[in-house]
Amino acid sequence: MEQQKVIDAHAHIGDFGGWANVRISDDQLLSDMDRFHIEKTVVFMIPNDIVRRAVQKYPDRLIGFVWVNPNEGQKALDEVKRALGDWGFRGIKLHPLFHAFIPGDETVVPIMEQARQFQVPVLFHSGHPPFSLPWQIGEVAERFPDVPIIMGHMGHGHGLYIHGAITTARKYSNIYLETSGMPMHTKIKEAYELVGSDRVMYGSDAPFHDHSVEMQRVRVSGLDETALNRVFYENAAKLLGLIPSP
Repeated sequence: MEQQKVIDAHAHIGDFGGWANVRISDDQLLSDMDRFHIEKTVVFMIPNDIVRRAVQKYPDRLIGFVWVNPNEGQKALDEVKRALGDWGFRGIKLHPLFHAFIPGDETVVPIMEQARQFQVPVLFHSGHPPFSLPWQIGEVAERFPDVPIIMGHMGHGHGLYIHGAITTARKYSNIYLETSGMPMHTKIKEAYELVGSDRVMYGSDAPFHDHSVEMQRVRVSGLDETALNRVFYENAAKLLGLIPSP
């Protein structure tokens, strides 16, 4: 059987201290990518300069997303413009829970407008109250229908939020679901069938999760080989402009 091509749509580099107590260098990330036959990985971290250096070091393997806190106003906006305009980053990462904002807050609007201007996707962390609920992300999708939104973790660890991610993505055609850290393998097939074959993509959330677990969850979801290729590779590749989209 031909080796499955893979794009990891959600990973980090750097040191997460405190409760997380996980860390990964760019070299370690590349080693893991080689071990699991991953062609490219979307990476983000604060400060963004860590990602800039890693992408410069491995330009054919790493894709940078700029991670900002919308509550920082002009500082965040300047960082987005610099990363997308000067550094060649290909998307934006927002973490409502980590930075304590609601996705629909007015502070998010200028960031979304930059995504529209640069024609890049925005990845939102999803799945935790009170800041990261899927239907809150749906409000942003409704306001910015021309901006692709990746719902990271597709609702994450609670069945209610996973269901909410799927129902919200069904309602808004600009929402894509990313699989990392979501424990219910059956929901991957459900999302593929209900949301759309082009709007579900693989992510690992490295170093918080390991590919051996995250990839296997997708593989046992009940999808056929054509569907697995879309989830593991084609859908992210098209969204990121790596291959033509019909």
